[in-house]
Amino acid sequence: MQRRNFLKTVGFSAAGVAAAPFVTPSSARAQDTYTWDMVTSWPKNFPALGTGANDFARRVEQLSNGRMTIRVHGAGELVPALEVFDAVAAGTAEIGHSASYYWRGKVAASQFFTAVPFGMTTTEMNAWLYHGGGQELWDEIYANHNLKPFAVGNTGPQMAGWFKQEINSLDDMQGLKLRLPGLAGEAMNGIGVSTVNMPGSEIFTSLQTGALDAADWVGPYNDMAFGLHQVADYYYTSVWNEPSAVLEGTINLDAWNALPEDLQDVVREAARASNLAMSSEFAYRNAQALETLVDEHGVQLRTFPEEVMAALYTSSQDAIQRQVENDEESRRVYESYAAFQKLLRPFSDVGEYAYLKSRDNVAS
Repeated sequence: MQRRNFLKTVGFSAAGVAAAPFVTPSSARAQDTYTWDMVTSWPKNFPALGTGANDFARRVEQLSNGRMTIRVHGAGELVPALEVFDAVAAGTAEIGHSASYYWRGKVAASQFFTAVPFGMTTTEMNAWLYHGGGQELWDEIYANHNLKPFAVGNTGPQMAGWFKQEINSLDDMQGLKLRLPGLAGEAMNGIGVSTVNMPGSEIFTSLQTGALDAADWVGPYNDMAFGLHQVADYYYTSVWNEPSAVLEGTINLDAWNALPEDLQDVVREAARASNLAMSSEFAYRNAQALETLVDEHGVQLRTFPEEVMAALYTSSQDAIQRQVENDEESRRVYESYAAFQKLLRPFSDVGEYAYLKSRDNVAS
């Protein structure tokens, strides 16, 4: 009798187990919802940069069908503008939106993932990241700092900046105080300029008070939004410092690994879409803003003299060489970057560059 009761109990238990749904850890995770905080280096809702972060968050929520929400915080709301890297690495926020060359003091090789003076264009940079091994190197280096990086926007070519005095020779550059980050800042230092890094929100006041003689920010759209045309007379359009400028999304690696695979795919594709969307917006908005600056505000456009451009090219190469000699990660990244640029250049020259020259010749 006891044996029959035991078998009967086992039978009911087995039936109960068979009837219950089989839930794996991965399928359970796939039903979870996630709310992340994003810290940025931009003022809240600042044109293109701040709204680009908003656009990425919107895409993630839409593509995840509401399973993932990202709350976007402007610079200074949770952390200061230039502390995004540390905050995300430490887990203070799950994700950040900034520019990698701000972290040169922490990760020297990070600069190559934003902009290289006289380096690759936006199209070329995207090709390197998506097809040339750039993303893999970026992942490897940032993993040492508990971060997972993505390209989440690009400003396209950036102007040489705003100057309070006209530059007619290399001598006119000597001793100028200029806001300019990254490798381009090192190159300027090499020709006698004194450069500093500061958040964009501080540029206007620094020019107004004389703490700066000149400043690079982004391009016509963002420069006009900060009112830089009100505190400097000359706008130098010589693109050399940032022929392309990647905006990075950095994700805390623990938070990234905790996401189910489908949400990792959502973040990855949202980043790609936002990257394209921002570069497209800048192409349009910069054209509009440049016309407004010239026609309505009387901004005087200038280009650097040839001797200044030649000196900047030489100084840029020297700055890059010093870095790759003193930092192994920088050497590996730049070898990949330079090799890819060399690979693309023949077609870039006979393709888009040749077309633009032909179009200008015919139009003129």
